Amino acid sequence: MINKGNQSLTEYLLIHYRWVLVCLFLLPLSFFYDLWSYLRNWIVFKLTSAPKQHDKKVKYVQKQIREWATHGKKSQMCTARPGWQTVCFRQPLYKNSMKQIEVNLVDILEVNIDKKIVKVEPLVSMGQLTATLNPLGWTIPVLPEIDDLTVGGLVMGTGIESSSHIYGLFQHICVSFELVLCDGSLVKCSKDENPDLFYAIPWSYGTLGILTAVEIKLVPAKKYVRLTYEAVTGSDNIAKKFTEASTNLKNEFVEALGYSGNEAVIMKGVQVDQVELDKINAIGKWYKPWFFLHVKGMLTKKTPVTEYIPLRDYYHRHTRSIFWELQDIIPFGNNFLFRFLLGWMVPPKISLLKLTQTDAIKKLYENNHVLQDMLVPIETFKESIQMFQDTFNVYPIWLCPFILPNNPGMLRPKGNIAHLYVDIGLYGVPKVENFRPKEDTRKIEKYVTDVKGFQMLYADTYMTKEEFRKMFDHTLYDKVRKQLDCEAAFPDVYDKVSRSARF
Repeated sequence: MINKGNQSLTEYLLIHYRWVLVCLFLLPLSFFYDLWSYLRNWIVFKLTSAPKQHDKKVKYVQKQIREWATHGKKSQMCTARPGWQTVCFRQPLYKNSMKQIEVNLVDILEVNIDKKIVKVEPLVSMGQLTATLNPLGWTIPVLPEIDDLTVGGLVMGTGIESSSHIYGLFQHICVSFELVLCDGSLVKCSKDENPDLFYAIPWSYGTLGILTAVEIKLVPAKKYVRLTYEAVTGSDNIAKKFTEASTNLKNEFVEALGYSGNEAVIMKGVQVDQVELDKINAIGKWYKPWFFLHVKGMLTKKTPVTEYIPLRDYYHRHTRSIFWELQDIIPFGNNFLFRFLLGWMVPPKISLLKLTQTDAIKKLYENNHVLQDMLVPIETFKESIQMFQDTFNVYPIWLCPFILPNNPGMLRPKGNIAHLYVDIGLYGVPKVENFRPKEDTRKIEKYVTDVKGFQMLYADTYMTKEEFRKMFDHTLYDKVRKQLDCEAAFPDVYDKVSRSARF
């Protein structure tokens, strides 16, 4: 092994030429896996076989939990889904010491137009939902934009989309949950049936039971999104314009991409069927520029620009480039020649990227990369952007508004009344000198707590348990945990999401 400073040649090649592995192996594997999944899901849905199999799959989950109880409850439980299959960057250490419950809950069970409900199993993905619902003329009110995000992850964790300023987070469009408790019983909960359990489930990360089905609201879908891009300069002006767009409920979709502390593009959209043909932009085509770079081009425009984007293309606008993370993995990925020849295979599956991570790459990401979503009250917008810039200086940043209703549960809004927040998404390499992952993240966590905000828990969380309980309201969660006798069965949520529980 030849050393290059403190870095071996192998480590150097894997870090700086990872794109070779990605392009030659992971892209083809991802493409054929997606193709197989699409065909498999289409056949299952057309044959309506999923509802017939659902009861059998749930009974198998119940059987495993009852066997765990019979054998003395020797360890706590979690699902057997491998950590590398999740979108969360880290691998969960806790799975190594727990009883793993096998689940195979991957299907859409029912689309009920009369009730305006779609019933799904928890491993159904956002790409699967749009592929099924959009051709039928329906969609769900909040549809997070990365294809591989699953319903279960969005319920037990959280999900947000550019329609969240109207509808709230993903949890707020869910009508009911079905789950298996630690005694093996199957229960259904809603705001009217077992309401305490219903409101305690979001953000609980599988620590109250094993989720087996979710009912989600349906809303009519149109064919296109009329999207208007407006370049805005100046931090005061950005804050003002973004707040105005977020509070105007005539805008079905609102988001912004910040390219510096003084430059952003604010996007406002509404669904339509009638379009101006010369302004259609099918941004989901494999040869099209990555969306965040297409948006960046709007900074040079003196007046707002309007386009008509096919609805499904709009929903998954950040998927092809994984927001902007893919530029660090395939540096030439947005080159026209690459897009034209190989863009149809992009993106690589996040799960495969995680599976093929070496220790050197993990260390590189830990010490030189930020992956965080912080949810702060809208009135702290300008102050928060400045704080995050001073601490990380990561651009672009994703800005997405959402309304947080005063429902019981882990997330309670400022002042315990419905309040408008903004998700500030930081994904990339910090440009500050002497970046310190733990210390700088803890600094941001403290700031977010002080302004009555929240941290998304898929990312690195360095808070102590006491700090974590200060950020999130555990009142209902603790009550339900005690009622359901969860202590021996499932870890506390902190013990699944803290940095010490992941590697």
